[in-house]
Amino acid sequence: MPNAASASLTAPTALVTPIQIPPLSHPSPIQLSLVIPTYNEASSIQSLISQLCGSLDTVLPGAYELIVVDDNSPDHTAKVAQELQGQLPQLKVICRQQERGLATAVLRGWQVSQGEVLGVIDGDLQHPPEMILKLWQPMQRGADLAVGSRYAESGGVSYWSLGRRIISRGAQLIGLAILPGVLGRVSDPLSGLFLVRRKSIAGIPLNPKGYKLLIEVLARGRVGTIEEVGYVFQERQNGESKIQLRTCIQYLQHLIHLRLSLGPLGSFLRFSTVGLSGTFVDMILLYFLHDPSNLGWGLMASKLISSEVAILNNFLWNDLWTFRSVTKLQPGALNRLKRLVKFNVICLIGLLLNSFLLILLSEYLGIHYLLANLIAIGIVVFWNFYLNFKLSWRVTEVKPNPKNP
Repeated sequence: MPNAASASLTAPTALVTPIQIPPLSHPSPIQLSLVIPTYNEASSIQSLISQLCGSLDTVLPGAYELIVVDDNSPDHTAKVAQELQGQLPQLKVICRQQERGLATAVLRGWQVSQGEVLGVIDGDLQHPPEMILKLWQPMQRGADLAVGSRYAESGGVSYWSLGRRIISRGAQLIGLAILPGVLGRVSDPLSGLFLVRRKSIAGIPLNPKGYKLLIEVLARGRVGTIEEVGYVFQERQNGESKIQLRTCIQYLQHLIHLRLSLGPLGSFLRFSTVGLSGTFVDMILLYFLHDPSNLGWGLMASKLISSEVAILNNFLWNDLWTFRSVTKLQPGALNRLKRLVKFNVICLIGLLLNSFLLILLSEYLGIHYLLANLIAIGIVVFWNFYLNFKLSWRVTEVKPNPKNP
């Protein structure tokens, strides 16, 4: 394999147009192109490259390439990588001078790649290098996408704090509510460790915002078969976490941008509209039952009654409108009763959370009970949508047996 000299890629700071990965114009001897996006990873990049080469040389000798895409790191990560090129002809180094961002760095690397399979791994050793060989196995079996998952069997997140675990799962829950048909395909849609077949994304305009490229691949790619491999996400050995408030905002922007570009909000928008009607029912009834100028009942009793009435209101509208395509396949009073029971159980669990938040916000933090109730309802809405989408209005897809049509 000829040695690829290091390249310098200059691009606007903001991504103006979507990035497209070109198809291969002729069969390539390179089977795997693995991109390593870096920023201030000088302390780990040499070890990572050494471990990757040691693993891949045993399975794909001369048939893989490593592409380091560095965003002009102040700690000279690109220079450290460039010094390895003399001994590693399979290594390319791209140093971007203006354009920034983990997801676009990966796409820029894929643009200059020659592999039939494209991949990404973090440059900070939080992704175990040996995982690449484990992900390569399902690709050899014909998978379109192989994902390293923290939530699949044998996966984990090492020593994450409870707060970080909540943030990660909360971000996934929000994504599932907004894009259930996309993020619901894998257990870890926020993973930054995966391999994808080039033909699954070649020629498709990709426009990720932030650092979660897998969501873009799942949403826009021609991805059929998906396999997941569990891994334990490691703590950073050096440097600082890249998770900041700005990355969270970019994640939400990306979800909304994808939802709008893929079509109307659909069931989530209808579910939210129904939820809004239930909020009015809940608020009006709570005011009538609890306010001293009316019945003046206790807050908890008033809240339980108003919430149950709102739950019944929401169920009827969701059954007749939001998920009508599902209810048509499950006709009859018995099926409707089953859906009502599941919906009620899920919402009652949400109600416990809602009530806890209401008491916490109103009686301990001094927020007016109506405003506290509104805040609590907003927090619980994503919980209710996701579980109801998965359980209450779910039709199991049964593939016909070709021997028994």
